Amino acid sequence: MFPIIPANSATGASGNSEGIFGFGYGPVDVSNLVSNTGVVASDQAATTGTARKQLGACEYGGDKGIFGFGTVPTRVSMTNLVSNTGVVASDTAGVGAARQALGACGYGEDKGIFGYGTTDGGYYGVSTTNLVSNTGVVASDDAGAGQTRYLVAACEYGGDKGIFGFGNSSGDPVVMTAITNLVSNTGVVASDQAATTGTARYGIAACGYGEDKGIFGYGHVHPSPGRVSTTNLVSNTGVVSSDVAGVGTARYLPAATQYGGDKGIFGFGDKGGSPYFADFSNLVSNTGVVASDVAGTGTARSELAACSFN
Repeated sequence: MFPIIPANSATGASGNSEGIFGFGYGPVDVSNLVSNTGVVASDQAATTGTARKQLGACEYGGDKGIFGFGTVPTRVSMTNLVSNTGVVASDTAGVGAARQALGACGYGEDKGIFGYGTTDGGYYGVSTTNLVSNTGVVASDDAGAGQTRYLVAACEYGGDKGIFGFGNSSGDPVVMTAITNLVSNTGVVASDQAATTGTARYGIAACGYGEDKGIFGYGHVHPSPGRVSTTNLVSNTGVVSSDVAGVGTARYLPAATQYGGDKGIFGFGDKGGSPYFADFSNLVSNTGVVASDVAGTGTARSELAACSFN
């Protein structure tokens, strides 16, 4: 049986001071701003974008963001720009193959990239990528590189480069990976790096911290132990560390973004039990230390996306 398909999340571009969580399971079109001190605000009035889940988000233009792709429940390729004040714009007609469960991150300091995902509902992944210009224009499909997969996450590292990691290459049976693919400062995706020392899993999130490093966190290990709170740090050269014992409630399908210029935050997700969905968050210090749960505000949900702005 193949797993629930999430949207995965994104990173923050170096220097951005605020973040935004948006969309998610329901599907819904609400968003929640993250202040420069890591405080998550209550729901903003519904955006003008189409409610959807299992999408991605990343930064562009140095201080703006973009949500893209997902499922409504049918797969779409539409995007929604985020201004440098956190306002989400109406739908922009999509470019590229409609898909869900993809990752996204910044690169080149002012551009972004969407990558991987699934076009068929979850049984098989793709390696397709779409570059985002510094004006928020999404390019047509590129064949991409590396292991086809979905349920991935991505973040920035090294100030101007990115990394896609982890995921699931097949839904039936589940085939988890710990593979990573580096993204150059010109948006070129490299072939698979040898499997990292981290635990293979899917439904994770990732964000930047410390201005030039990144972190993957949380996720699902199939079939056991299920939801985890494990994290893996990414160095400023794109090396992924071994597992770091998790802090906070184990969950999958969260989102993550940078805030405060050099810190990060994981938020929301599916924690199991009743109620299933979380509205809390976990802050990441500028040295990559994850804090305990912070009581949340806003609609509890999973399968959302996040990016930074301003």
